[in-house]
Amino acid sequence: MLTENNGEKVLISGKPTPKQKLFFDSRARFTAYGGARGGGKSWALRRKLVAMCLRYEELRCLLVRRTLPELRSNHVIPFLREYGELVKYSESEKSLSFPNGSKIYLGYCSCDRDVLRYQGQEYDVIAIDEATQMSEFRFSIFKACLRGTTNRPRRMYLTCNPGGIGHAWVKRLFVDREFREDERPEDYAFIQALVFDNETLVKTDPEYVSSLRTLPERLREAWLYGKWDVFEGQFFPEFDERKHVCAPTDIPDYVTYFLSFDYGFDMLAAYLIALDTEGNLYAVAERCVSGLTLKEAGEAVAALCRGRQVQFAVASPDLWNRRQDSGRSGFEIMQAVTGMPPMLPADNRRIPGWRMLKQYLSAKDGSPYIRISRDCPELIRCLPALLFDSSKSEDASSEPHSVTHSPEALRYAVMSRCTPPVEREAPPFFILPRKKVSFFD
Repeated sequence: MLTENNGEKVLISGKPTPKQKLFFDSRARFTAYGGARGGGKSWALRRKLVAMCLRYEELRCLLVRRTLPELRSNHVIPFLREYGELVKYSESEKSLSFPNGSKIYLGYCSCDRDVLRYQGQEYDVIAIDEATQMSEFRFSIFKACLRGTTNRPRRMYLTCNPGGIGHAWVKRLFVDREFREDERPEDYAFIQALVFDNETLVKTDPEYVSSLRTLPERLREAWLYGKWDVFEGQFFPEFDERKHVCAPTDIPDYVTYFLSFDYGFDMLAAYLIALDTEGNLYAVAERCVSGLTLKEAGEAVAALCRGRQVQFAVASPDLWNRRQDSGRSGFEIMQAVTGMPPMLPADNRRIPGWRMLKQYLSAKDGSPYIRISRDCPELIRCLPALLFDSSKSEDASSEPHSVTHSPEALRYAVMSRCTPPVEREAPPFFILPRKKVSFFD
């Protein structure tokens, strides 16, 4: 790769793969390069940063990883080995300096608290290595740091593998390309990496690919083939969109309806649930909204009931606690909303509830006990993104918090005790014989 340094041509050694060339050529504001392990992502990230630092004078770059030891072993040492004559490393400043005044600052971010150190800072280019190890909150703070008054490109480069607390937001933005109102599709680009793209690694270390092939199935699918629907650490590996997601028209006619919801000011996750004659559950419709007061949340829940006979609504028991500010409980406020069905406190035991939900997701003769309508996209997104709690083997993690609300609501649903409907047979059609009419009868 040729680039410039103060008008002089500088040759950056190494031949990029076709996928790495796509990464180098990307002009999107946010570019993610990820998928399988061994695809040459770190190599490409270093060369991209060096090329930009040599092309633009006094460019401010930030290279971030979860911990400084990881950053040192994966990037600082390779930087000095590959560009020792071109860059100057400052241990005290934690930076790499170039002759034209450009700098790569080295940072770490192992938790949400760490990212607050970067608030208010400005960078032209930010590189996040292993972005799926970071929460969406940290990503949003780094996005706010991508600014400045100079006429230079403002770009963020990410490398990533399936799994980790950031799996859900990386997959949403770059793989599924499901954007919110304030996100522009043209700002996001994704390059899928596979180990087979890295011909040098495959030739020099064929045992590496062989070792990936021997991994457990789900880990192999993620690390060897870069599949984003399966990864190690998934709390619900049973979830398969092909089996568990159905069209709205697949809901049976004879069903009993009830509601299940998880409320917090950060997110209301409410689900209309249908129960068929055989005891199977269907998530029919959802209402997932943030920033609602109790009364507004009640109105949103009631809206899901319109046009249907809903037996009851199960919700977290903490809604029955009286609030110090008003002396009223959340139950009293929400139950007073017109159209709200009778509210019942949910059985919110976590581990028994998760076990029950896993049972419902398990297939019987190829068909699961629970199916989810395509009208519930948030639930379809969150269920496979839920992670194991590292300290409790049978519990789900509370991080990333943004994906916990919908599974919590579904857990309340499977722990409810709703009675299945009884399908009534249509009465036989026959004509009554005409009765002789007499004036004397």
